Amino acid sequence: MGSRTNPGDMAHPIVKVLRLRPHATMPRYQSDHAAGFDLAADLNAPLVLAPGMREAVPSGIAVEIPAGFEGQVRARSGRALSEGLALVNAPGTIDADYRGEIKVIVINLGQQPIVIHPGERIAQMVIAPVARADLVEVEALAPTGRGEGGFGHSGR
Repeated sequence: MGSRTNPGDMAHPIVKVLRLRPHATMPRYQSDHAAGFDLAADLNAPLVLAPGMREAVPSGIAVEIPAGFEGQVRARSGRALSEGLALVNAPGTIDADYRGEIKVIVINLGQQPIVIHPGERIAQMVIAPVARADLVEVEALAPTGRGEGGFGHSGR
């Protein structure tokens, strides 16, 4: 296995984290085998989300993800099940060249208001390798058995 100091190491890429405000919560993995590290709400006061409401919640951090990787922002399953707190664009992609604040676009899919408190964990980020394709324009595509069938074409 490679060294943790090598930013190109597929097993352990190094992600640099910049706290944009002193009270922002440093993200961390919650268990030894967690796939994602938690992102916390960097709020000055509680945020109340009415049913159907969506909001970009600041995390108070920016990240430097190594080239060849992306950050995938995903919902936390506990709050999704118990309250209906979901992410609008899940998974949200954080590109390796983005240096702005990470904001989590949440939505209340439940039937009751949801309160997000300052410092509360609201999402998780998974660091994943990215494959970039060479795009080639062609006159036609190779045929397959499926063809143009989509959305439920293959059955249940």
